[in-house]
Amino acid sequence: MSRSILRLSFALPPDADSELPERLRHLLEDFTPRVQMLEDGALLDLTGAMRWWQRDARGITELVQLRALAHFGVRSAAGVAGTPMLATMACALTPLGRRTVIDDSPEAIAAFVRPRPVRELPGVGGKTSTLLGEYGLHTVGDVADVPQHTLQRLLGARAGRALHEHAHGHDTQVVDPTPAPASLSTEHRFARDELDPAAHRRTLLALADDLGARLRATDQIATGVTCTIRYADGSATRRSRTLPEATQHTLLLARTAYAVYDSLGLQRARVRSITLRADALRPAARATRQLTLDAGDDKPLALEAVADRARTRYGHQVIYPAALAISSRSSSARQRNRGGRAEDAHGRRAT
Repeated sequence: MSRSILRLSFALPPDADSELPERLRHLLEDFTPRVQMLEDGALLDLTGAMRWWQRDARGITELVQLRALAHFGVRSAAGVAGTPMLATMACALTPLGRRTVIDDSPEAIAAFVRPRPVRELPGVGGKTSTLLGEYGLHTVGDVADVPQHTLQRLLGARAGRALHEHAHGHDTQVVDPTPAPASLSTEHRFARDELDPAAHRRTLLALADDLGARLRATDQIATGVTCTIRYADGSATRRSRTLPEATQHTLLLARTAYAVYDSLGLQRARVRSITLRADALRPAARATRQLTLDAGDDKPLALEAVADRARTRYGHQVIYPAALAISSRSSSARQRNRGGRAEDAHGRRAT
């Protein structure tokens, strides 16, 4: 029996209740127990549900979208295919309120996937797409017509084999109903589109500082960091990185956030907002730390503990990293005239 996989992409309102994703999960589980929630939507395995509902995959999809809109006011785009990969590709091309269904036949799969740009295949980033383009491989069909061993010579054994399978519409991924690990996120929206990389890095530090404080307050550690940068044209870039060791410390979170940002190689990008997320949280009691011979590594952590105690007593804004101080030549002059310490626009003292 062929599979029927539904990929939904939800248009959640900016002021959505934090409980809305969980409510949507319960709604989807009314149709099938095999529901995998994603950051922007969900994957559903409808294979066993069609007989129960006495509808085909398109009919169930229409009903799911209608109920999500009626119960929660959430519009969605939907893609249905025999594999998660094809369903996801179809969903990405579908406008809100509509659905795209790919029949599970070799002819229908080839008709859909072969004309698509190769960059739409999973695992094909900018560098891989450029490399394939240098050899005249611009569409999925171009790649599908190339022998697997040729792709392996270009990309390596594992990547070449995976690309060959994907180009033919094959995908071994399954819908995993296991709940995603808990995460924490924080976002900064610039007052105007920001081009200054220094301002981007200060924002990353502020976000890491906020995440670190929240993790320590809740006795949790993060095993990874995800940075999402949204640009002036509405597009966005998301990159994730696993931390060298699970942590709740601002310094280590910020270092990883900087590394992710630097890997993007942004050139005069007009950034509208930056979101930083701490991934795969777990109790702090399970934390381990690599021993080091450099005593200087302990100083920032000791200062962090002092700052946490001060914030607990006087509020989060009373103390913060010095790099976040907002200063200007005139304000510095005023501070020198008063003989006081440097303060930012909100009267907070830098550390």
